[in-house]
Amino acid sequence: MTDVQRGGNEGGGLGRLFLRKSIEQVQAETEHGGLKRTLGPWNLILLGIGCIIGTGIFVLTGQAAAQHAGPGIVLSFVITGVLCGFVALCYAELAAALPVSGSAYSYSYVSMGEIVAWVMGLLLLLEYGLAASTVAVGWSGYVSSLLSENLHIQLPPELLGAPGEMIKNKAGEVIGTGIINLPALLGILVVTMILVVGVSESAAANNVIVAIKLTVIIAFIVIGAFFVNPENWNPVIPERIEGSADEQGRYGFRGLISGASVIFFAYLGFEAVSTAGAESRNPKRDMPIGIIGSLIICTLLYILTAGVMVGIVPYTELDVAAPIAKAVDRMNMPWFAIAVKIGAIAGLSSVMLVLLFGQTRIFFTMARDGLLPRAFSTVHSKFRTPWINTLVVGFAVSLAAGFLSLDALSNLTNVGSLMAFAMVCFTVLYLRVARPDMARPFRAPLFWIVAPAGALMCGWLLFELFADPESRAFFGLRFTTAQFFAAYLAIGMLIYFGYSMHHSHLGKERRMGTSRIAPSE
Repeated sequence: MTDVQRGGNEGGGLGRLFLRKSIEQVQAETEHGGLKRTLGPWNLILLGIGCIIGTGIFVLTGQAAAQHAGPGIVLSFVITGVLCGFVALCYAELAAALPVSGSAYSYSYVSMGEIVAWVMGLLLLLEYGLAASTVAVGWSGYVSSLLSENLHIQLPPELLGAPGEMIKNKAGEVIGTGIINLPALLGILVVTMILVVGVSESAAANNVIVAIKLTVIIAFIVIGAFFVNPENWNPVIPERIEGSADEQGRYGFRGLISGASVIFFAYLGFEAVSTAGAESRNPKRDMPIGIIGSLIICTLLYILTAGVMVGIVPYTELDVAAPIAKAVDRMNMPWFAIAVKIGAIAGLSSVMLVLLFGQTRIFFTMARDGLLPRAFSTVHSKFRTPWINTLVVGFAVSLAAGFLSLDALSNLTNVGSLMAFAMVCFTVLYLRVARPDMARPFRAPLFWIVAPAGALMCGWLLFELFADPESRAFFGLRFTTAQFFAAYLAIGMLIYFGYSMHHSHLGKERRMGTSRIAPSE
């Protein structure tokens, strides 16, 4: 019996919502997807590194050290790296068995059905789309710093922030109120045009950018090691500050955990490799290499960079927008400070590129399933890229980057990511039970421990995010993260029941009593 037929027998109308694709159909769609297969294992590793190394290492590390973990930020990176490793193993198993463009969206369609896959698509829009906007805002900060402090080109403060956002100078003084973050908006538009030209060209550009920022980071580690004051590492875990207003912990052991939750954003990106499955030359071998390899490399670089940074600058002084640049300033090497800013700009540029790449490939797959308009799956005759999709996504993301503040973007990005990660871990468990015969070129070791541990970790961090009572501005209105997410999900479900459910290819096949889907069991 096919999945479509099975869905029709499962509770009538309710069963319609949980129609599932068969594994065989997903694999067949991959073979005839129309996208150009140009990415090898090193391209995929660099794709992952290009996305992971960005806002976390250049911005959030100092904040997490100053506010939560102290020198123990190094241990926080170890904790988050291990926990993300659980999720990475699950992603690697699914990406090798189901090498598709849709990532967690496609995995959900196979395991839990159409409506769950639609919700996953909504979550991935938060993870990839808003994450690209978030990174663009950080990128804008480094660009304006380089222009004003090193090239003596001062942009009007009204063009450097979201509407109503207070713009401050290097001394912390308010110099104006933002109207639009123009550098962030333009940065996204440039990346969008690069992606329209072609994936192989985009990968080549990403490889160059990754090489630049890796050179800067490694140089910081090597040169900075000579300026480390070991006394700044003592104590590794500062004593807990009792009565702190910070609900997520300030120093002590809980500070380590809180620091790990803050720098979680720094690890977003390793799963972006899974969105390139349909463009990988040998996905069964290369996808696990790309996902796990990029995570291991970045975790090591994070640990070394954080250790050098808190060794040069006392952790209490690192709550700044550019902590690595501050550490370089202590080294009294102006030329290197400029190099670090250029490396940060290059690094954040590659993150924007990979995040937008991932979002367009997810929408490409959703459009092929009929859940989004057909234009989102239109492939350019020359460039062989989903060009209409890329232009629409790029335009929307550029608006978010230009008109939303950093704090309004980051929490929602983490919500989408954590929910998507938890769903992937659950999917591995489901398919191990429901389809033990499925070909798995890569199998997550100890999956009965790895998958539940990954899902529980994501659930715990989600609870922390939703429990946060602080409200944030979204286009002039103020909501908590939980309130905004509830409204966002409600709008998404209206779109599903108003359009997607009626245009779904699986739904049409069910109504016609036909199916192109091979039996799934």
